[in-house]
Amino acid sequence: MKLITIIFFSIFNLTLSAQSNQFVGEYSRSLSEKEKHTIEYKLTLNPDGTFLFHSYSKIQGGNSAEDNKYGKGKWSAIDNLITFSANKKEDFDSKYTLDFNNSTARFITKNPRDKSDKVVKTKLQFLESEIFWMKSIDIFKV
Repeated sequence: MKLITIIFFSIFNLTLSAQSNQFVGEYSRSLSEKEKHTIEYKLTLNPDGTFLFHSYSKIQGGNSAEDNKYGKGKWSAIDNLITFSANKKEDFDSKYTLDFNNSTARFITKNPRDKSDKVVKTKLQFLESEIFWMKSIDIFKV
């Protein structure tokens, strides 16, 4: 009985780690308008459950020519929803100022049962965030 229980929990843990590994990697998005305005987002989800985010913007005629913003913290996944969190003491300093607490993104990929030629880019679609410009942003897996 002990052996069956150990095997069950081992398989269960392997399944959980395999599911979260599909989310791990780099995601990015670049928006530009005729070389006048550039906005770039880069998000890295690490296998240890941490993340790094970098936002770069260069807007001609704006208040500041170039702007870099950074964020970091922890992420967790339940089904296809990824929840982001940040610890005020550990994840914030003069460089990392973006607060990803209460941010949620949906992981979207082509269904493995879909045998059509339809191309679906793997992406994260932000559903909720206290960072107003992150709501409804799609960031594509590199």
